[in-house]
Amino acid sequence: MHPMLGIAVRAARRAGAIINRAARDVEVLPVTRKRHNDFVTEVDKAAEQAIIEILHRAYPDHAILAEESGAKAGAAGESEYTWIIDPLDGTTNFIHGFPQYAVSIGLRHKGVLAQGVVYDPTNNELFTATRGRGAYLNERRIRVSKRTQLNEALIGTGFPFRDFAGLDEYLSMFRELTARTAGLRRAGAAALDIAYVAAGRLDGFWEMGLSPWDMAAGALLVQEAGGYTNNFFAGEGLTKGNPLIATNHALCAKLADLIGIPIEG
Repeated sequence: MHPMLGIAVRAARRAGAIINRAARDVEVLPVTRKRHNDFVTEVDKAAEQAIIEILHRAYPDHAILAEESGAKAGAAGESEYTWIIDPLDGTTNFIHGFPQYAVSIGLRHKGVLAQGVVYDPTNNELFTATRGRGAYLNERRIRVSKRTQLNEALIGTGFPFRDFAGLDEYLSMFRELTARTAGLRRAGAAALDIAYVAAGRLDGFWEMGLSPWDMAAGALLVQEAGGYTNNFFAGEGLTKGNPLIATNHALCAKLADLIGIPIEG
């Protein structure tokens, strides 16, 4: 295992332990609403702090971009390395006791995704990837699915939940894909959904309003599992986000055409 990936795994497991302890008494956790349908708990903050402490101790000069605390240890862009962290992707699921949430830690080196960890603490499933070395689930090599037809494909997505300005456009995409695929799934934790694409559990995934910490680790997992993702970080993607599509190469053009996301290559 690459040393930087090993540090990220240690950080993800530490965060996962914090999350699992809190899950035993989730009903008593204080919850803060950041904005409409966007929640944060003390668990998010504690898990993020644990991750940052481990990363900063190992790599004090690396930049960190984290969901709850923003940039730490130098602003993104001042270092060749930027860790992109979501300490608890799927907070709404977590506070309702719905067991679909994960820790996500990605590392960009000179603008290229280099390391990725998505950890599901409920099921103790650890998805990892190092650029050029493949993707793994609990140390077992994983690959994207081999399906070639959309009508056989199971596709994941995420509904808009903060900004509803593009809801009609999204519903049009949803209508098209409902009619042309084997099914759509919206589980509420994008990092885990994208990891499922890497493992072949979903044949594809798309979402319009993701943030970098939702997808950085997962995108590398898909790429290293032999799949395709569009260039989410193009333009102002690191700060403002872009639409994301993740799938196998046989389905990427078909899926992208239906939902109107340009593909490269």
